[in-house]
Amino acid sequence: MTVSENNRKARGPLLRMVKRPRLQIEKLFFFYAIAILTSIAVGGIFMAFMGVNPFRFYAVIISGCFRSKLAMVSLVRIIVPLLITTLGVSLAFKMKFWNIGAEGQFIMGAIGAAFIALNFGGTLPHWLTMLLMAAAGIVFGGVWGFIAAFCKCRFDTNETLLTLMLNYIALYIIQYLRDGPWRDPAAGGFPKIAKFPENAWVDKLWGFDVSWIIALALVVVVYIYLKYTKQGFEIAVVGDSMDTARYAGMNNGRIIMRTMFLSAAICGLGGMLQVAGDATSHTLSMGIASGVGFTAIIVAWLAKLNPFGIAAVSVLFGMLEKGSGVAESTFGISSSVSDILQGIILFVILGADFFVRYKPVVRRRERGVK
Repeated sequence: MTVSENNRKARGPLLRMVKRPRLQIEKLFFFYAIAILTSIAVGGIFMAFMGVNPFRFYAVIISGCFRSKLAMVSLVRIIVPLLITTLGVSLAFKMKFWNIGAEGQFIMGAIGAAFIALNFGGTLPHWLTMLLMAAAGIVFGGVWGFIAAFCKCRFDTNETLLTLMLNYIALYIIQYLRDGPWRDPAAGGFPKIAKFPENAWVDKLWGFDVSWIIALALVVVVYIYLKYTKQGFEIAVVGDSMDTARYAGMNNGRIIMRTMFLSAAICGLGGMLQVAGDATSHTLSMGIASGVGFTAIIVAWLAKLNPFGIAAVSVLFGMLEKGSGVAESTFGISSSVSDILQGIILFVILGADFFVRYKPVVRRRERGVK
């Protein structure tokens, strides 16, 4: 190694990234505002390459969400399951338990609700049917998540892989029920599950399923739970350091299993509201979740696990999905456009998040050194 190479190594790299001090809220807002505007601009450039006027495209997306009451009802049906599921996974993520199984927990909640609806929906009072369906959805979803937490605490399994695999098991349980025990005999040989009795349908308010009220209530409940309760404090401590939590006398295993049950239970409640609502024609099918559990992971991280931020991002993603569907038919473009735009938004905001935490530093040239 030459002398010049030694000198260059001693001086360090020309460009390096260093951790920023904690930014004030005004600067954070500025960073993320720039990121959102940049993602919109990049999405507009993408649409321009496709031969679509980006300004008109975005105008159609917004107007397509609110052009009629039917469109707004459809928008709420997209937002509500996404919001509830994201609130669910945020509890586990706050603890740094990587719950990738929200899709399966959502499905199991729907299965539990369907069991009550098909067996008791025609005989019990409406209010009791709905309470039992909600309880079944919560328990079925919660237990599905608890399985992964128990295996993690007892056998140190990888929760990412286990929760992911449980998604597919839950999905094929529906297929088994559809083709076997719950097959509708009146379907003329077509494999489907019977429509629920009207007694097992979610109530409506102003033409919308009341699930939107439950979703908004959950935003407040989850915020209070995480910020102002002892259990919420324990979740934060375990997420920061399990060793610190253990030193403070906390039972890490119990906290993980309890929190994971709650996380999955909220997702299960979302499945119950979905299967009993208009969005699925009041029946259980293979498409009950439609990827909401995976989209929830993106929303949770974009919102920094803040319940109110989750509500805002869920609305934006719902508008993007609903509005893109209208734009697809208006401009005759691919149905994948919504997914591509979501990917662009995620990529740009994650890039902004990196520069929120780190800043580039260029090595200054030393005097007298060539």
